[in-house]
Amino acid sequence: MYWCSSADTHQGNYRKRNEDAVFCSSATGLWAVADGMGGHNAGDFASEAIVQSLADIKLDGGLPEAVDTIEDCLLNVNDELRRHARLNCGGETVGSTVVVVVARGPVGVVLWAGDSRLYRLRERKIEQITRDHNPVSDLLEVGGVTEEEAVNADTHIITRAVGGQSELHLDVAVFDIKPGDTLLLCSDGLYREVMPHTLFSALQLSVDAAVDTLVHECLQGEARDNLSVVVARAEPGT
Repeated sequence: MYWCSSADTHQGNYRKRNEDAVFCSSATGLWAVADGMGGHNAGDFASEAIVQSLADIKLDGGLPEAVDTIEDCLLNVNDELRRHARLNCGGETVGSTVVVVVARGPVGVVLWAGDSRLYRLRERKIEQITRDHNPVSDLLEVGGVTEEEAVNADTHIITRAVGGQSELHLDVAVFDIKPGDTLLLCSDGLYREVMPHTLFSALQLSVDAAVDTLVHECLQGEARDNLSVVVARAEPGT
């Protein structure tokens, strides 16, 4: 099994600058989307700090070692962003969501903070692997709202982000990978604008065509926010 992947990011139709950033490496089995926090200072600085730090790490050893390295990397970026905010931004938040996937053979691990998402398409079923860190999802987890109420709620508030708090708490999930599985990492600027059936249809295409289609479909709508897409597919073979 080997990986093919593609990625793109766009400022959208309304924003004057792009505060999203992406990382895409089939060779190392590592992909990420970071969405700089809108309405705060230097969101683009935060997202770029994340992807540049991920690009610099060495993922030697097995999957557990790779996960530890990624987690340490994000913890370090969290400290750096907090320090940058204190020294250069008057203490205002400089932060970013992040969703990172690392894959080794038939196993993948996703680490995330915020509301950027990971989906997996397997055969005819698309599944959201991550859970958004926002007040509604947090209430759902403790039984404060029903699943129907959570689905119908719409919030841009996030409760976790790299740089958002003095201690970064990442969620981590392990998932299996089969040949033919397609992974979609994306920021909320994509999934809030593109209907689920469009996601499903686009992910049937080649990885390059899937990315192009999703970005195009989003930009044909309002595209009120920055948008980022990473598509990775596990191909059969050696």
